[in-house]
Amino acid sequence: MKKMRPIRGLTINRFFTAPDVDPIKDIEYIERDCRITKQDGSIVFEMKNFRTPKSWSQNASDIMASKYARKAGVPQMDENGKVIKDKKGKPVLGGELGADQIISRMTGCWRMWAEENGYFDNKESADIYEAEINHMLINQMVAPNSPQWFNTGLNSAYGINGPAQGHYYADPKTGKIKKSEDSYTHPQPHACFIQSVKDDLVNEGGIMDLWMREARLFKYGSGTGTNFSAIRGGGETLSGGGFSSGLMSFLKIGDRAAGAIKSGGTTRRAAKMVCLDINHPEIESFIDWKVEEEKKHITYICLYLVCTRLAV
Repeated sequence: MKKMRPIRGLTINRFFTAPDVDPIKDIEYIERDCRITKQDGSIVFEMKNFRTPKSWSQNASDIMASKYARKAGVPQMDENGKVIKDKKGKPVLGGELGADQIISRMTGCWRMWAEENGYFDNKESADIYEAEINHMLINQMVAPNSPQWFNTGLNSAYGINGPAQGHYYADPKTGKIKKSEDSYTHPQPHACFIQSVKDDLVNEGGIMDLWMREARLFKYGSGTGTNFSAIRGGGETLSGGGFSSGLMSFLKIGDRAAGAIKSGGTTRRAAKMVCLDINHPEIESFIDWKVEEEKKHITYICLYLVCTRLAV
């Protein structure tokens, strides 16, 4: 077995924090009632007493509570930080209750992974890293992509897990690709993927297989894009003697599938990009389709701007 080359540990210096000061606790918090409403005023989401820094806007608090807070499976804590248990002695489970909890869940996991794989020169550098990244996140100086908020640390912080979903990861000890044993020990924290597709209906790498691969990414909050030029146009012959139903019929199936899946299970429709080479037989139909779809997005943007302007 080929051994991985040892990693030279990083030495981290302080820029924003001081020793023995927890940046997560060193700011003022308030409890806000957070909600997301439709254009007609009906409530889509509501959470009362969600804890966020006083410096955050109501909009930032609404987004954090509605989109990124885990809604189930989180052990609930009392005022002293101890796990609340029911009459049977089992932890009472619920959702995440504050921005500080969500951020700590992520940064604690990043630190754990880095320490396990020798990324830091010493414990002091690990302490500084966690403090610095906590400071930047809680003060809105930086932010990771959505799948990080959705997935990172759910297992390490809360013990949340589930069956394997068909993911793979690089084993840090061997560098070899392995199939994930579960959902969250090696989660899906990556933002966007480029996937290929073959001119094949049901086999691996084909059209229907792509819809499954896309669904896997959408489920955990990631986006995906594919060039569909390999798919033959409508009316072209098939090996069995028939004729292809065409690229556009498949694209519309894929779009409907993406539209039915909420990204990360909580937020907007899944992010899906489709492109096509200019010399494809159905390029004109594809362009017309894209124009009609873009009209929807323009309408949504205009309505958002109008609503924002009225709110101001």
